[in-house]
Amino acid sequence: MLSGIDFVLIGLAGLAAGIINAVAGGGTLVSFPILVGFGIPEVAANVTNTVALCPGYLGGAFAQREDLRGQGRRLLILVPAGIAGGIAGASLLLSVPSQVFRVLVPFLILLAAAVLAVQDPARRWVEACAARASSGDAGDRLAFLPIGLAAVYGGYFGAGLSVIVLAVLGLFLGDNLTRLNALKQCISLAINVAAAVFFLFSGVVIWPVAAVMAAGALTGGAIGGKISRRIDPAQLRWAVVVIGFAVGLFFLVSL
Repeated sequence: MLSGIDFVLIGLAGLAAGIINAVAGGGTLVSFPILVGFGIPEVAANVTNTVALCPGYLGGAFAQREDLRGQGRRLLILVPAGIAGGIAGASLLLSVPSQVFRVLVPFLILLAAAVLAVQDPARRWVEACAARASSGDAGDRLAFLPIGLAAVYGGYFGAGLSVIVLAVLGLFLGDNLTRLNALKQCISLAINVAAAVFFLFSGVVIWPVAAVMAAGALTGGAIGGKISRRIDPAQLRWAVVVIGFAVGLFFLVSL
């Protein structure tokens, strides 16, 4: 049974995750292990974390809505891929025995930390690929399946998802990084909302925890948006990477 102090700490974890997501990304690498640390089973912690942090993606997509102009066709093609993949990943999480997810957790955390660590080189690679990729409808259609596969991962666990989605977009679509980043925000929002809605009816969400963490995450997102210009995203990202690797290794030796 969680105490009042536990809920305060969970709210602070949501606050930290919201700030981290707004400034650098990777908030799940902080919030998910904290929920597990309070004795919440891994699957329930992952589901609750997804539902709690989901509203934060809306702010990021709304903030970049101007950069979505002229990308309506891409949204019509790729958002459904994200929704389908998000639901598939969420379904996979709940249908596979929880022991399997528990074994995979350290590797998923280490993978997410590694993806976050290469975010800056990945962005440069995306810009180079986007300059050579197709700017027509063919690129949109070719990206459908890879986006769907990335969305399956997003619905299943999701940490580092934004970097993966952006890399896929850069590989198949010819456009500038700002517009691709806006498209990435919408696709990531669709994936997380699809998974969260699926989880709403699962009976696995721990609602008091989700509510407290969501309040913290929304507050953190607002704070992060205001202080983002005063914080070096790279330094914060590397701090999260170090935490992610440390947590991943801890889970690995605890198996």
